[in-house]
Order: sequence, then structure tokens, then C-alpha cells
Amino acid sequence: MNVGIIKYGLGNIASVYNALKTFNQKSKIIERPNDIDKLDFLILPGVGNFSQSKFILDQNGWTEKILDSVINKKKPILGICLGMQLLASWGYEGASEFNKEKTQGFGLIDGEVKSLLDIGCDKRIPHMGWNEITWECSHKILDGVSKNTDFYFVHSYVFVPANKANIIATSNYPSPVTAVIAKDHIWGVQFHPEKSSKAGLKVIKNFLDQ
Repeated sequence: MNVGIIKYGLGNIASVYNALKTFNQKSKIIERPNDIDKLDFLILPGVGNFSQSKFILDQNGWTEKILDSVINKKKPILGICLGMQLLASWGYEGASEFNKEKTQGFGLIDGEVKSLLDIGCDKRIPHMGWNEITWECSHKILDGVSKNTDFYFVHSYVFVPANKANIIATSNYPSPVTAVIAKDHIWGVQFHPEKSSKAGLKVIKNFLDQ
């Protein structure tokens, strides 16, 4: 099994790579879209601006390759932080810089990425630090993770899915924030599992074991 961490210019690549090494997992950092053909699992990290990131992905050929791999070849993908948000249909962050109201995401899970302010958050932004996640229904991504476990978050925007069934877990800040999302083989986490101690590593391991 080959796991690829997509390096497109905006992402916490080293931490994710080191997390995979704890499992003695064969993995590589990929810097060219065509390298995706050699992989079985994809991890899309991301730190920064939704619109800027999507522009880079579009311009450099990543978008077309990722969509083909995930939709047609059914390769599992794990989006982390901004990487999770890019799975959405649309995002508002940074769109005005490109003279748009909103920017088109991958559309792998229907929904929009909105500012925490727009969902009623009245706490400090960005949402930064350790917060617990809660969930009602079980899902493979959280196997072996105790309820109310804390994970490490750093973000100012949140994925608001069109179908609430895609929400696996939430965190309160103080409004409910989508913390884990999934649709078939497409998974995403708003927190940073690579920085979330043993529980975060378990989430990554569950992704690889699906």
C-alpha cells in the first residue's frame, strides 16, 4: 500500500510525513500530479487561504488529477484542516482577491466553507488550541478513539455540509463546528491529527486501515 502526501505549496507536510513513519508505513511526499497514479491512498494537508490554495491546485494540474483518482478510481482521500475544506463545493475565504463571491472547491462532499463569524461564533478567531470532539453515530475513522477526546485545531473557517449525514463529529466553539466529515472513501478532519497525540495518530491509522 502506497500513501502519498500531496505537496502543492500550502500544507504542513513534514508533520504528516513523520506521523506516517510511526506506523512504518511506506509513504512519500508527491510534488507532481502524475505521481498520484502510483498511489493507493491520498492525504491532502493544507494551511492558509481557500481561494489561493484552489488557484494553485487548478493552475498546476492537481485538481483534475485528484478528482479523477478519487471519483473514477475510488482512491481514498483524507483532507486535513484546509485540505478538508477543499473537499467542499464552495469556499468564501479569499474569493474577493479573485473578484469572486465564492470559489469552487473539489465538490467531493456537497457544502460550503464559511467564516466562523458567519455561523455565530463569538469567541476569539482563529479557533486555536485543544478542543474536544463529540459524535452520536460510530464511524471507522473514530474507531478506538474515546468520546470527548481533545484534538488540536487552528482555523478561522468551517465546513458547513449540505447533508448533515456527512458530519461524523463536531466541536463546540461555542457554535457546533464540523470536526470530522465523511462520504464513502472521502474523509476529512478539521483538526490536525498529526499534532493531536495518540488519538490523532489513531485517526490516521484508521484511514489507512479502511
